[in-house]
Amino acid sequence: MSFLGRSGGSPASGSVNPERVEMAMQELDMITDVFNRLVSSCHAKCISTRYAEGDLNKGESVCIDRCVGKFFEVNKRVGEKLQNMGANAAGGGSQSAFGSL
Repeated sequence: MSFLGRSGGSPASGSVNPERVEMAMQELDMITDVFNRLVSSCHAKCISTRYAEGDLNKGESVCIDRCVGKFFEVNKRVGEKLQNMGANAAGGGSQSAFGSL
């Protein structure tokens, strides 16, 4: 079975599941938003507004690399904390998941 709900049988019998298409579209929108925030944030921090060269210089490249790494590390940690918060809420826990950040 495919992600969008098509069966492996004949094309005439299979149809696209609209709910899964909507979920895929929402996920694509979220990923696009994360990418745009990443580009905006790291560009503002690492790239001079005065473009002297067509390519990134070594300092800019290193800064971009570190910025992207930190962005994804923080994104991962926040996701883990939110999952813990959801698990605590479902389990009746009242402890703040952001207390250890």
